[in-house]
Parts: sequence; structure tokens; C-alpha cells
Amino acid sequence: MRTAISAIVAGVRGREGMQASGEIAGADALPSVPLDERIQALDVLRGFALLGIFLMNVDYMVRPLAALDGSVPANLRGLDYAAGWLIYTFVQGKFWTLFSLLFGMGFAVMMTRAERAGRDFVRPYLRRSLALLGFGLIHACLIWGGDVLMNYALVAFVLLLGFRRMRLNWLWRFALLLFLVPVLMSAVGLATTYHALHSSPAAYTEKMHEREQTHQKWLTEVGAAEQLQRHGSYAAMSRQRAQDMIKSLPWMAIGGMQILGVFLFGAWLIRSGRMVKPQAHLPFFRGMLILTLPLGSLLALCSAWCGVTTIPGASTLRVGIGTSLMDIASMLMCLGYLSVIVLWLQHPRGARVLAWLAPAGRMALTNYLLQSLLGTWLFYGYGLGLAGYFSRAWQVVYVLVFYILQLLLSRWWLSSHRYGPMEWLWRYLTYLRQPIWSSSPR
Repeated sequence: MRTAISAIVAGVRGREGMQASGEIAGADALPSVPLDERIQALDVLRGFALLGIFLMNVDYMVRPLAALDGSVPANLRGLDYAAGWLIYTFVQGKFWTLFSLLFGMGFAVMMTRAERAGRDFVRPYLRRSLALLGFGLIHACLIWGGDVLMNYALVAFVLLLGFRRMRLNWLWRFALLLFLVPVLMSAVGLATTYHALHSSPAAYTEKMHEREQTHQKWLTEVGAAEQLQRHGSYAAMSRQRAQDMIKSLPWMAIGGMQILGVFLFGAWLIRSGRMVKPQAHLPFFRGMLILTLPLGSLLALCSAWCGVTTIPGASTLRVGIGTSLMDIASMLMCLGYLSVIVLWLQHPRGARVLAWLAPAGRMALTNYLLQSLLGTWLFYGYGLGLAGYFSRAWQVVYVLVFYILQLLLSRWWLSSHRYGPMEWLWRYLTYLRQPIWSSSPR
């Protein structure tokens, strides 16, 4: 563990020392490699993240969003319990973090390419973010309510306006601060509330009564949401999705702070050269793997033991501790997964296996939306209405089968096309000129 920490610290200090000596400055910190070529690790990581995102999201499609409490449901048994427990511990929270990390990397790559080519970066990136916001609104209101694209688009504006010119050695520091502030705020608020309640028996009794009333109201809302999802029309579901999206806007500020922190760390990984030329930074990735994956797994297991739930009536202290532990575990395990992929790509056999993920990663937006389209059509009442037939274990089987089909479909599509359908549209809206559609020679 001490060796791992030393490797990471030495890598960070070494890179910052180069910046101070003038060898690296801002976006020019990138090593002398052809950035016009795609960075293979990013495509592989996007393809890998699609699997984790789908494993997490599928339960949010089978059941109404209002019914989900962020924990392993207590009524699960056997394989269903094992599937729920494994997904909570090793998947939940880790892959939106990985996608956020990749988004920050994409920001840094696009900025560096534009600056090196002497092209404008701000206006194309604003158009790119506006387009993503539009995709997110359509997705959230017309397809599925668990959208994350809107959050990414809104945070992207902050990233562009406030952090584009930040010095390299400040990027990771701000990233850490922004990610941890909500966790610390939650811990302080939890401790204050817990102390206030338990220092006054009358206040505690009143709070428990309020909690019970809130719990009954929640059960009523969940029942109504289940009926709507099973029997409601597409128009009724779309209205409900729009209302849910509006209600969630205040929470985007809290979640957005953590997303911005992850974005910044992703940008640092590119600007420091680590993800551009990982073979030159293998000690850093080995150290990060040894440090983050075991520690993150331990914290996730502790969180699972706490029985995290957002259902009113649960133990406030236990829930708060479990939630905070999972927030930290998600970031650590995300970095551990990233390190595994990067290190495995350095071996010929690993690179051959992981190459199957890259086409899906190049079409990540298309594949993400396809997952939502198929899931809602399969499970919702206005589609096939099969939600009641998919237990937690069968959800995993469904995800694995469809994910393999996505890998094959992406590989087939990109054999004759340069971009996925949504990637082509996104690029068109970004640069306001028609991208090349076919990759086949004419």
C-alpha cells in the first residue's frame, strides 16, 4: 500500500514539477503524440461503462423510479438477492462516475486538438453541450426518466466557463474538493440532525411520527407510479416523466458538484498525459489500482452492510454513513476499474480481448439511448409490459444478452460507417457541417 501511494504521489509531483519548469503549460502538457488519432483506451472504457450503466439502470426500468431506494431490496431471495447485492457493491455508482470521468477526458482532448490546430474551441463546445442538453431533454421526457445526459450538459457549461484555463496542478485538487464537499456536507448535516433528535425525546418522537406519515405517503405514490407504468399510455407516461424531470432540477445542483469534480479529474488525466500515453505512466496506474480497488471494495461492502435505503423510516445515522461510504467507494472503484483496463491494454492478449468493446464505445451515445428504448418498450405497459416477469437475476441475463448484441451490432455498423447514428448527428450539430457518413471507399 505504501509503495502504491508513493507511485501515485511521485507521478503527480513529477508532472507538476515539469509544469513549473516550463516543460508543460496548460493544454500544451500533452505528449507529442498524434491526437488526431482516437485514444483506444477511451473507446474501450466507454464500451465497458455501457455494460455497468445498463446493469444499474435495468432495475430502474423494471420498477418505477419512485419505488427505488438505492439499496438491495429486503424481499429478494436466492439468486435474486445475490444479483442485487453484487450489483450494489460492484456496479451501482461506479459507472456513472466512469462515464463522467470519460466526459471530462473528452473535453480535454477536444480542447487540445482545437488549440493545436488553431481552431475555435468555445463555440463548437457550446453547440456540442447544447445539443447534448437537447438529447437529454428528449430522452428524459419521451423515453426514460433516469436520464444523465442533461446533468452532463449543464455541468459542461460550468466546466467551459470556469475551468478551461485552470493550471494543471490545480485541476486534481479542485476535482477532489468538489467531489468531497457534498459528502462532507451530508456528514455534518447528519451528525447535527442526529444529535438534535437524540438530545430531545420529544423532538425524536415527533420526528418519528413525521417519518411514518412520509412513509405512508411514499407507499401511496409508489403504488400509483406502478399502476401508471404497467397500464398507462405513452402520453401519460411522457407527462409523468416531464413532471419528474422538473422536480429533479434542484437536486442537479448537488449532484452536479460531484459530476464537475469527476469531470476535472478526467481532464487532468488527459492534460497530464497519463491517458494519452499510458505506457509511459504504468507505475502510476499500478499504484492507483493497488490503492483504489481494494479500499473502494471494502468501503462498498461496509455500505452494503449498513443497508443503505432512502425509504422514509430507515435509520438516519446508518443510512447517512452507508451513503457517504458508497459515494467515496464509487470514485475509488471507478479509478480501479480504469486502471485495470489501461494495464490490460498493454498486453497483446488483453488488447485483443478488449478491442471488442471499442466499437460500442465509439457509439456510446447511440447504444445508451438504445438501451433505454428497448428497456422501456420491453417493460412498460405501452410496450410489451413484461416488467413482472424479470426478477433481479433475469435482469442480469437480459442485460448480458443485449450487451453482446450491442457489441456485435456496433462492430458491424462501424465496418461501413464512420460514426454511430447519434454520434453523426451530434457531430453535425457541433461543427454545423455534414460529417462523412460512410467509411467505405467510393
